[in-house]
Amino acid sequence: MTTTCFSRPWPRANAGPAWPAFTLVELLVVVAIIGTLVGLLLPAVQSAREAARRMSCMNNLKQFGLAMLNHESGRGCFPRTDARPNATAGNWAAGGGWSLHARLLPYLEETSLASRFDFKQAAFTGAFNNQSPNPAFAALFATPVPTFLCPSDPAPAVNRSNGFEYAGNNYMVSFGSGTADGAGKFYWDFSRRTDGIVYENSGVGCRQITDGLSQTVIASESVRSVGGDTAFAAGAPPRFPYQYTFNGSADFTAGPPLTLNANPSTPTADQIDALVASWRTKSVTWRGASSTAMRGRGLAWAATTAGNSLTNGFLTPNSTIPDYVVHWSGFFGPRSWHAAGANVLFADGRVQLLDDSIAAPVCRALHSIDGGEVVSGRF
Repeated sequence: MTTTCFSRPWPRANAGPAWPAFTLVELLVVVAIIGTLVGLLLPAVQSAREAARRMSCMNNLKQFGLAMLNHESGRGCFPRTDARPNATAGNWAAGGGWSLHARLLPYLEETSLASRFDFKQAAFTGAFNNQSPNPAFAALFATPVPTFLCPSDPAPAVNRSNGFEYAGNNYMVSFGSGTADGAGKFYWDFSRRTDGIVYENSGVGCRQITDGLSQTVIASESVRSVGGDTAFAAGAPPRFPYQYTFNGSADFTAGPPLTLNANPSTPTADQIDALVASWRTKSVTWRGASSTAMRGRGLAWAATTAGNSLTNGFLTPNSTIPDYVVHWSGFFGPRSWHAAGANVLFADGRVQLLDDSIAAPVCRALHSIDGGEVVSGRF
């Protein structure tokens, strides 16, 4: 009789329990859940990062304000902006062309940079619409100053114009409301006395701010320009927030004084409102960062031109009307890459996010130092 033996496999001594594998459906569900969680988390991370950048921007503007106030305390006035060069003769006087920002460097712990400047020499040569830096300082003008840059702004920190490199600037000093009273006074020409803390060779101090230090904006942030001068068709502007400035010079005489063609003697704020509000109907050149006229926004902290270092409160924060440049001046407003508003600096040193929804008359009143306007409530 033949006996058949069946061998029985012995389990390995280290074999563990057998676990069932994932099915493809289960794996796809897990991947979908992870993707959903990442999608929910990413906006929160981006929001947290932007909040940190906005706080950093506020701190920069706070430091800028302390420098402004220390300058005022030590010298009896806020830093001046130099008289512009003649458009035809084209040269700054000796010691001319220096921006307010250059004069603030010693108060911003940037003495090593400031010590290499000679403020008795001209910073720039050439007409106001075609300037070149003094060769002795050109390389220094290309040095980024972190305090002058908003970390939320994606524009390059250094741009090139007229063959020279310049480090950018986001923080502009106010020359007032940019308005007119209809009786012959208009405050967009800072070669004359304005209702702001600065105009050419101004020397304004805190004592002149009769509207109150806590109710007067003396500086605000802006969006830096990019690219070269570009023509956009009427009704087809660059993407918002505008990284170009609208060239509205054709509506004004070059001056000085800088007057409105349609009403040179007694313009009104309403006329200017109507003018800038019609910008969509006009096909013009928009100024960029490499504009030879240096009329992009924030191209150079070193340049004394309005586009680079000055602002006013004619437009509300992040207005859908672009910054409207006219010859060496313009109609501006606080601008930023932050949500819901832009940071502004008050004369008491306080920094606040000024809301996009603020009314234009309130914004203009806040930029006036001695208009006697009553500003109440939240702004």
